[in-house]
Amino acid sequence: MPRLHAFELLPDEEGRDAVLHDWQALRDAGLPSQLDHKGMTNTPHVTVLTAETLDADKDEHALRHLAPLLPVLARSSGLALLGGSRVSIVRILDVPDEVTSAVLTLLTDVPHRQHPGWLPHVTLARRVPRADVPTALRVLGHEDMTLRLVELRRWDPDAATVRTL
Repeated sequence: MPRLHAFELLPDEEGRDAVLHDWQALRDAGLPSQLDHKGMTNTPHVTVLTAETLDADKDEHALRHLAPLLPVLARSSGLALLGGSRVSIVRILDVPDEVTSAVLTLLTDVPHRQHPGWLPHVTLARRVPRADVPTALRVLGHEDMTLRLVELRRWDPDAATVRTL
């Protein structure tokens, strides 16, 4: 599978710390955690778009339509499981309609997108065996959080660069 280009929204320091708390709680319980991911872009974030390639005009589009909406509050509305025998555990986010609309417009005419549509979320763990899900849910609890999304960044795996737009 090719490394994917991405646009991502990052929370402020308080939101980052809240997500890192979840990551640490999973690790402390001996479960998979995003803390285990050693990639250069690994920090709490909300993926907006991933694709095999992204044209430069998409950077301009994101700057014009999505960046002006920041900062924005996104409320975690619960945990979800994505996947099959091994799952990703994520916090689903409620975001304002204007942000959703800007993201869906940004997705237009992007070839080789990884996913259709947009499911705003923060990933807490990947490849969790289903047998460990009850423990993970107990560790994470049921408290929702609000993240203040403050930054739009662009990951270019071909150039190995991460930059704020």
